[in-house]
Amino acid sequence: MNDDKTEFLVISRGQWDETASREDIQGAIDRFYAWHDVLVRDGKMKSGQRLAPQARRVTQDFVTDGPFTEAKEVIGGYWFVYAGSLDEAAALLAQSPCLAFGLEYEVRPIDPVRASAFVVTCETPAR
Repeated sequence: MNDDKTEFLVISRGQWDETASREDIQGAIDRFYAWHDVLVRDGKMKSGQRLAPQARRVTQDFVTDGPFTEAKEVIGGYWFVYAGSLDEAAALLAQSPCLAFGLEYEVRPIDPVRASAFVVTCETPAR
C-alpha cells in the first residue's frame, strides 16, 4: 500500500434489482470482477469476501439467528480500498458496474487507533 493512502472498508449492501434479467446481472458481476481485479493489481483495492446468509447475533444476554436487517440493508460482502480521502474512495466506488443493478456501498475509513473508553468513537453513546 502507498503510505499516503488511507485504508477504507467497503460494505456491499442491498439486493439485485428484481426486474433485471439474470443475464444482465451476471454481466454486471463479470464487469465488477474485471474492474476489481484491475484495482487490486494497481494497489487501489484489497480483496474481501462475499458473506453467506447464515448469521448469529451475539449480545451479553443472548444469541439469536439472523440475518437481522431489512432487504435493502442486507450486507452481501466486504473489501478494502486505498485512497487519499473518503471522497476519493467514494468516487472510485461510484464506478462499480453493480450499482446499476440494485447494490450500494458503504465506505468507512479504518481507524488505526485502538479503542479507548476515553475517546469518542462511533460506539460512544451520546451524553
